[in-house]
Amino acid sequence: MMRTLLAVSCALLFCGAVAAQGPSTGSGQAYPEKPVTMVAPFPAGGSVDLVARAVAQQMSEIWKQPVLVSNRPGASGNIGVEAVVRSAPDGYTLVMGTTALSSSPAVYSKLPYDVMRDLAPVSLVVRMTNILVVHPSLPARSVKELLALARAKPGALTSASAGIGSSNHLALVLFTMMSGADINHIPYKGAAPAVTDVIGGHSHMTFAPIAAVVSPIKSGRMRALASTAATRSALFPELPTIAEAGVPGYDASGWNALLAPRATPREIVLRVNATLVDSLNSPGVKEILAASGAEAVGNSPEEFSRFLQSEIAKWGKVVRAAGIKENP
Repeated sequence: MMRTLLAVSCALLFCGAVAAQGPSTGSGQAYPEKPVTMVAPFPAGGSVDLVARAVAQQMSEIWKQPVLVSNRPGASGNIGVEAVVRSAPDGYTLVMGTTALSSSPAVYSKLPYDVMRDLAPVSLVVRMTNILVVHPSLPARSVKELLALARAKPGALTSASAGIGSSNHLALVLFTMMSGADINHIPYKGAAPAVTDVIGGHSHMTFAPIAAVVSPIKSGRMRALASTAATRSALFPELPTIAEAGVPGYDASGWNALLAPRATPREIVLRVNATLVDSLNSPGVKEILAASGAEAVGNSPEEFSRFLQSEIAKWGKVVRAAGIKENP
């Protein structure tokens, strides 16, 4: 009897120790037992990169394992996303997805993956407000003045974006559809190079993530006209929304979210989710995100999945109505 009790006690102690280490990868080893790669599918220096590095650093501290950010830009984020879809579904390769995930199914006729079938939603990370900014040389100090210029010279103005189907591009598409303005789109490989070209005077304007334009707005290298969300930005409370400034009903917010390959074990997805939410609640990450104009979210995989489905439906309608397609 005593031997039986001892055996049971040892077994319970062993199980408790394993549970404390975290979910198993299936080989009996706790996750994570080695560095995790978080793919940012846009260039370094942009808003996606900033958010990814902020949460990756905090997740590294919680896990006591490095979470390494790998920039894989191209094709409006599709190159980086496809790389994650093709990776082993073991939790060691994640992707910081963007609003482009909701438009790509309608934009690309031969998308090499299915967003809802090939990716496992982990959590919505942040919501972002884009800012409509113009080069200081452009004689427009308001949305109404910009629209007057665009209508006086149809097709003469150019707007840079992070790529076809990016939040910057979708903001422009919605703007032109709702206002009737004719403005040419110039896609780049990320928000950072798009902003750089507007500052350099190579493009007239862009609907940039707020994190990418705080400094150039404050230094006078760009002129801010309005924010794209339904409510004003906490960083620029004096700046009107586009809806307030001349295009009633306009609302085009961006977002970032964390996803994994579809077959990633449920217990690992939940572990990543819990660590991400803890990271978003840490004072350091909150400070970084607030300074960049991003609103931390953090929700369940199921909540994010429903949100993603609704975004695909919403922006799919806009893309099809505007006739947007990938470059031939």
